[in-house]
Amino acid sequence: MIAYVIRRVMYAIPILIGVNLITFTLFFVVNPPDNMARLHLGIRHVTDAGIEKWKSQHGYDKPLIINYEESGLATLTETVFFHKSVKLFVFDFGVSDNGRDISYDISQRMWPSLAIAVPSLMIALMVNISFALLLSFFRGSYIDLWGVVFCVMMMSISALFYYIGGQFLIGKFLHLVPISGYDTGLNATKFLLLPVIIGVIAGIGALTRWYRTFFLEEINKDFVRTARAKGLSESVVLFRHVLQNALIPILTGIVAALPLLFMGSLILESFFGIPGLGSYTIDAINQQDFAIVRAMVFLGSVLYIVGLVLTDISYTFVDPRVRLQ
Repeated sequence: MIAYVIRRVMYAIPILIGVNLITFTLFFVVNPPDNMARLHLGIRHVTDAGIEKWKSQHGYDKPLIINYEESGLATLTETVFFHKSVKLFVFDFGVSDNGRDISYDISQRMWPSLAIAVPSLMIALMVNISFALLLSFFRGSYIDLWGVVFCVMMMSISALFYYIGGQFLIGKFLHLVPISGYDTGLNATKFLLLPVIIGVIAGIGALTRWYRTFFLEEINKDFVRTARAKGLSESVVLFRHVLQNALIPILTGIVAALPLLFMGSLILESFFGIPGLGSYTIDAINQQDFAIVRAMVFLGSVLYIVGLVLTDISYTFVDPRVRLQ
């Protein structure tokens, strides 16, 4: 087991290095610091002296990869690559282009993102798996037919419709909860109810059909026929055999979604004014704060890779044969 985990972690290291190199190329080679300075200073205020001053203030005045003016190890350490990319591996995100501590901002903003993502994930799992099992139980009937039609209709509607419609119906028309905003402590509950409910509703169509496909695939296998031949009821077959053997693809979706628990939803948080990491990234893009965007891209990559490693590990608990691969 330990060897299996170590092997999976070792696979993840070169992937993370590759992501870091690609990110550095996109941010500093394709879009060099001179262009970044021009975007921040504005067309009317661009001068060579102004560009050099801005680069010096934000740590972009060093050579990108190799500093030939230095000697020894400093040729590599006194570079933009070392200060802006290599330090990310020890989670030293530095400061934003506006002078804010990025690590502090992340530590503060991750909690609102978690406050939305965790209940949304748990409720969505219960609702979608239950609905999918119900359709599988009544497979081939009108309940299954109209359930699939309902799921397709839900999938065909843009998530933005649910966000706007939910804000109008529940927040503005019925006045049950605030349309947007956030607060601390228990007062945050009234601001989280609406985005959590809408987030769950928006994903019912796609996730239910996805789980239903897995359940129907398991239902037609030999071990299920054997269970029925032993006289087990259909509900026992579904919950004890079908659900258990469909856990591998379900775990793939669950664990792969773990990065979203920390990174937040870009659109959802922006629509509902939640000060999480999703809205933090959107604000950084709008303000052209490349330091924040670069840090969030790297953090998202790390969390996604961690999610994939956890997925592989979780497989070993569901199916011990995976350990031999």
